[in-house]
Amino acid sequence: MRKERQKRTLQLALWTWTWVATLAIATFGPIFFWDGNSTWTALAIGFNLLIGILMILANRKLFNHYDELERKIHLEAMGLTLGAVVVVGLSYSLLGQSNIISSKAEISQLILFLGVFHIIVLGINRKRYL
Repeated sequence: MRKERQKRTLQLALWTWTWVATLAIATFGPIFFWDGNSTWTALAIGFNLLIGILMILANRKLFNHYDELERKIHLEAMGLTLGAVVVVGLSYSLLGQSNIISSKAEISQLILFLGVFHIIVLGINRKRYL
């Protein structure tokens, strides 16, 4: 069981890093490699989307290998993270639209919040249940 978990975790890590690489190519390719060619940009974005779907399926495969307690821990963390990201993200967007904050509300900042919040809640849940 441990060997299978390691295999699925490694597969997820590989798909995640591949997705990050294709995201970087889709982001910086038009600037540095193909001089804004929209055909190449669309292909890169489409390929990134495909790799992202495969990454999600690898995550699901790992999640389905968890026992009931691990699923509960992760599901609760994901639910709280989703709620927090929606509430904080919409509030942050409104602050930006209302010019209450001087900087532009960027999705990258919301993704950073998502990651940090999820890790914290996952840690709290693990401590609470294990």
